[in-house]
Amino acid sequence: MTDDILKAYKEVESAVERYINLLNEHVTMLQNVEPPGSDKVVRMSAGSKAMTDSASIYLSYAKYVAYGMPESEEMVEDEIQG
Repeated sequence: MTDDILKAYKEVESAVERYINLLNEHVTMLQNVEPPGSDKVVRMSAGSKAMTDSASIYLSYAKYVAYGMPESEEMVEDEIQG
């Protein structure tokens, strides 16, 4: 795959990781200031988990495509290490 596509994937991966980290920090902050079991904490916790799970799926496929849709996951790992 082209270097530009791979670079763009890595930029997206970095941005998504930052977003997830910020969401998790926000949930932790809410847990410290809101009453236990508050609707806001419950909803933000669930939302953060859903975003983490969705992002993982998205990034997994984006990585596969960025590496040219190889026939196996091992080929992606070989590309990263090589």
